Amino acid sequence: MTTHGDAVGPSALSAVPAASDENQQVNVAAGGPSERTGTGWTRPANDDNSTEPGEIPATVSRLAAALSRLRAALGAVAYPLVLPSAEEARKVGSALSSQLDDYLLPRLARLDAPLLVVVGGSTGAGKSTLVNSLVQAPVSRAGVLRPTTRCPVLVAHPDDLAWFGRGGLLPGLVRTIDPSNDPKALQVIPAASVGPGLALLDAPDVDSVVEHNRELAAQLLAAADLWLFVTSAARYADAVPWELLKTARLRGTVVALVLDRVPIDAAAEVAAHLGEMLTAHDLGGAPLFVVPEAGLDEKGLLPDTAAGPIGAWFGQLAGDAGARATVVRQTLDGALRALAPALTGLAEASDEQSRVAGGLDERVTAAYRQARATAEEGLQDGRLLRGEVLARWQEFVGTGEFLRSLESRVGHLRDRLLATLTGRPAPSRSLQVALESQLVTLLRGLATDAAEQTWAAWHAHPAGDALLTKDLQTASADLPQRADRLVRDWQQWVLDLVRREAADKRSVARGAAYAVNGAGLAVMIAVFTSTAFIPTGLEVAVGTGTTVAAQKVLEAVFGDQAIRTLATRARTELLARVDELLEAEAARFTERTAAVRLEAEPGTLLRQVASEVENARKELALTGPAS
Repeated sequence: MTTHGDAVGPSALSAVPAASDENQQVNVAAGGPSERTGTGWTRPANDDNSTEPGEIPATVSRLAAALSRLRAALGAVAYPLVLPSAEEARKVGSALSSQLDDYLLPRLARLDAPLLVVVGGSTGAGKSTLVNSLVQAPVSRAGVLRPTTRCPVLVAHPDDLAWFGRGGLLPGLVRTIDPSNDPKALQVIPAASVGPGLALLDAPDVDSVVEHNRELAAQLLAAADLWLFVTSAARYADAVPWELLKTARLRGTVVALVLDRVPIDAAAEVAAHLGEMLTAHDLGGAPLFVVPEAGLDEKGLLPDTAAGPIGAWFGQLAGDAGARATVVRQTLDGALRALAPALTGLAEASDEQSRVAGGLDERVTAAYRQARATAEEGLQDGRLLRGEVLARWQEFVGTGEFLRSLESRVGHLRDRLLATLTGRPAPSRSLQVALESQLVTLLRGLATDAAEQTWAAWHAHPAGDALLTKDLQTASADLPQRADRLVRDWQQWVLDLVRREAADKRSVARGAAYAVNGAGLAVMIAVFTSTAFIPTGLEVAVGTGTTVAAQKVLEAVFGDQAIRTLATRARTELLARVDELLEAEAARFTERTAAVRLEAEPGTLLRQVASEVENARKELALTGPAS
C-alpha cells in the first residue's frame, strides 16, 4: 500500500507568474480591494475604465464584439486541401474556437464569476485523491484502474452552483449531478467545504490511453482560470506534462504545481530538481507543493498534514476577492495575448491553401484555354473541310442543289421526291449531318484532352491528387449529348440569322425555308475557313472551285460584305457556345477547390480580426494601465 508522510514545500501563498513577456510576478493575495458593479463586471478600485454602477465599460464591449467576430471568422475558414500545414491548422482552429466558447467569451461577460481551478496531470498522479482530500469528501472516483475519471467532476460552493450549473463556462458539456460515463457530461457537486468564489474541476488524464479523455483534458485546461498541475515523483519529467505546462506559460495562465507521492528521503532532492526544471521553462515563480507518500484514511483521503498546505492556500485565495480578480485578469489577458501568434499561424496556413488552390486552378485554366484555342484554330485553318464534310459540300454544290435552293421551291420538291424513291437523303441533309458530326468529334476530343491534361497536372500535386476521382480522368459522361445539342442549336441559330438577314432578298424569299437552309449551310461552311471562301493555303487543296462558286452566288444574294459579316457572327456565336461547354467541363475540377476561394481572403480576414482583438485587449488593460 502506498504510504504518505508530512507535506513539505512552500508557504500557503506563493508568487504566480504574470502573463507578460518579462514574466512579471504578482502575489495572488495582493490583488487589492475590488468593487462589484452588479453587471458581471468586477471593477478594481484603481480601474481607469470604470463607469457608473450597472454599466459595462465600453472597452469590455469592444473586446467582446471583436472576440465574437473572431469566432465567426474561425468558423468560416476551412483547410480542405491536403497540405502539411492543414491538419495542424484544423486542430489549432478547433482549439481556439473551443476556448472562445468555453472560456474567453463567458469569462469576459462575467469577470466576477467564481474562479475555476482545473486539476490536471498525468495518469496515476493522484488528482482525484487530492481533490477529494481538499473537499474532505469522496466526490471524485479514485482507484488503480485506468482511466479512473469517467467524466470530469466540478466541485463548487452551493452559492456558486448557479454559475457553473447553467453552462456559462464549458457550454458544450451537459451538466449532471450524478456520476456519468457520458463523454460530454460534467458532474457538478455542491460542497460547503469549498469556499465561495472558487471551484475545483477534476479533469481526465492528459496522457490518457483514451483519445477523447486527452482531448477533453486539453479543453478543460484551456478553460481554467488557474491550473493546479499534479504530477508524481516518478513521472514529473515526462514529456506530455511539460508540453502542457509550456502551453500554459505561452497563454499566460496562472499555474500551481503539486509534486505528489514523493518518498520522504527524496523529497528535498526531487523538489529541487523540479524547481530547476520550472525555472528553465520560465515557470520558476509558480507555487510548488510537495506531497510526500502517506497513508490514506478510511475515506481514501490524504491526512491533513499532506493536503493541508494546499487547502490553506486555496482557502486564502477563496477569501480574497482581489486576489481572485488578479488571477482571472492575468489568465484572461494571457489567453487573449496568445491569440495573435496562433492566428498568425492560421492565416499563413490559410494563405497556403489559397496559393495552392490558385495553382491548381491555373492548371485547369491552362488546359481548357488550350482546348479553346485549338477549337478556334480548327474553325480557321480549314481542317474541318476535309473528309466527309468536303465530300458532302462538293456534292451539295456540284449537283446544283445549292443553286436550286436559292432559286425556287421546285428544286426542293424534286429533291425530296428523289430522296423518297432512292432512299438516300438529300445532299443538303447529308452536308448538315457531316457538319454536325465533324464539330461534335472536335469538341469531344478537345474536352477529353483537357480533362486528361488537368488530371495529370493535379495528380502530380499531393493536394490536387487528393481531390481527384476516377470520373475526372476523362470528359463528362454526358458530354457527347451536350455537344450534339450545342451543334444543333448553333445550326438553328445560323438558319435564324440567315432568315432575318435575307428577309428582303427576293431570290431567297421565293424559296422560303428551303432557300434559307441552303444559304445557311453555305454560311456554316464559311465559318470553317478564315477567309470566307477566298482560296488560299489549305482551302485551295480542299476544293477551291466549288467554294468560290458558292461564294459568288452568296455575294450576289447578300452582298460581299454581308457574307463576311454573317460568317464572322456565326463563328463568334459558335465559339461562345464552345466556351460555355468547356467552362462547364472545367468546373468539374474548380468546384473542388471552391471551398478555399471565399468572398474575402481567409488569411486577410484572420489578420484583421486578430488585430482588432489585440487592440481591444491593450485598450482594456486587464493587468495594468494601457501603455
